[in-house]
Amino acid sequence: MATQDCSNSGRYQVLCYEQVEKLHKVMEDSIPIHGRGNFPTLDVTLKDLVQVVKEKLLAEGVSVRDIRLNGGAASFILGNGSENVQPYNDLDLIFGVDLRSHHELLKIKNCVLNCLLDFLPEGVNRDKMSSCSLKEAYVQKMVKVCNEHGDRWSLISLSNNKGKNVELKFVDKVKRQYEFSVDSFQIILDSLLKFYDISEPNTPISENLYPTIVAESVYGDFTEAWMHLNNKLIATRNPEEIRGGGLLKYCNLLTRGFQAAQTMDVCQTERYMCSRFFIDFSDVMQQQQKLEAYLNNHFSDEEGLKHEYLNMLYRVVNESTICLMGHERRQTLNLIQQLGCQVLFEQEQKAHTKYLEMQQFDQLNGLTIDQVFYGPMDLNFNGQFYYSNNYSQVYINGQCPLCPPYLPCS
Repeated sequence: MATQDCSNSGRYQVLCYEQVEKLHKVMEDSIPIHGRGNFPTLDVTLKDLVQVVKEKLLAEGVSVRDIRLNGGAASFILGNGSENVQPYNDLDLIFGVDLRSHHELLKIKNCVLNCLLDFLPEGVNRDKMSSCSLKEAYVQKMVKVCNEHGDRWSLISLSNNKGKNVELKFVDKVKRQYEFSVDSFQIILDSLLKFYDISEPNTPISENLYPTIVAESVYGDFTEAWMHLNNKLIATRNPEEIRGGGLLKYCNLLTRGFQAAQTMDVCQTERYMCSRFFIDFSDVMQQQQKLEAYLNNHFSDEEGLKHEYLNMLYRVVNESTICLMGHERRQTLNLIQQLGCQVLFEQEQKAHTKYLEMQQFDQLNGLTIDQVFYGPMDLNFNGQFYYSNNYSQVYINGQCPLCPPYLPCS
């Protein structure tokens, strides 16, 4: 699958038909937005959500420059074969808007919350739904950034219990829009939305009838970034500008089989990312909250990768942290180790539950189960991993993983 060059600058490419087809499917797929408490789940499509938000913004006098699909979903669509592209979690949408006044931010927030009313199921009394109650029920987080670097943007994340949140980002200016080349892609949706508007209802997209859609790599070189994506390579520019979450994304890529590109200075980049992580998350409580949220959002359906990811994070922090006092570094390493043991314990509990279910199945059906295998599970320890006969503990060199050999504080 190849894309076609549409700009001498090399930042832009025109999507081929297969990529447009994948984009159309993502736009048409139903996404559940889960409500807290007694609030009902909203089943929406990305296509309907984008169109309704845009209509309400324009009705309130908020000018929209363009609308883009960003992040993992854009990489998934542009990737050359699903086997080389990591699954995406959040659905990231960027609305280019003017945010020079606080009044514009209020307009945008109210527009998004009012959109949720349009997607409530039939029979729900909308008259009793206030903006405050909708925010509490359906909004995972709200962020507003206006800093000395000239960044002006706002984020509203709609909640999904499986971590696949819909993130609406309203951007006036932002200095850095990516962490690595593989997440630098932005698909401009305006021509697709126009196609939806002027087409007959339920008009299928076909190889003979589909809109011209352009994608941009804010990394600066689309061809190079696309090559990195399809060859599972990690590359970036100006790593000192990457914010603290970049360390977690970097270890995620390593866990999924990505490797550093030859042009990347691995030691320097890892040191920059570790330093920025500890600047943005300076105490252990902040680090724990960030790590737990990241695990829940990015490994919700991949429990088996959590421990491998934490091992990778432990290695990078252990080898590349140069900005902390000794005891601070050991606190963070112990935190990562504790989270790893917690993951093992949760996996053990699930395996034990399956074991009991198999015993009940055996007794009810008069069957004899010869052997039960749990795995594959690579714990990356030097010792052996096995289940005891009474299935009460996981043994690693005779030690319970809930009692790790903590690093000395001296």
